[in-house]
Amino acid sequence: MAEISKVGKPTVGTTEPSTNSRPSGLKAGEDLEAMDACYIKSDGTVWRASGAANNAAAKVRGFAAVDTKAGFGVTLLDDVNVGYGSGLTPGADLYLSGTVAGGLADAPSTGGLTPIAFCFDDTRIRLTCR
Repeated sequence: MAEISKVGKPTVGTTEPSTNSRPSGLKAGEDLEAMDACYIKSDGTVWRASGAANNAAAKVRGFAAVDTKAGFGVTLLDDVNVGYGSGLTPGADLYLSGTVAGGLADAPSTGGLTPIAFCFDDTRIRLTCR
């Protein structure tokens, strides 16, 4: 399994990302980076998702719209196009990483069995947690 590295700051390329956001009023439980895969903890805070185990932390509910410090409001995006990496394989599915919290990998992990993104060219991906 290979981790998919972000190149620079991921940029949303969807023309109307605001229509693809999750409920507002959420607060970050830890520092988040733009386009980190996230889950909502039982206390209502947003944390980076992890595929290390098949548990609540592996349930991706959206992707952080921007870098967010712990305790601040966060918007989660879903079903958006993102400039993410380089050298990606068009058509390849991407999964929740089991080793890098909030990250993506090119193969399933223990908790990340379902694709949560796919590459549509060598630099851009489509994020979806549905």
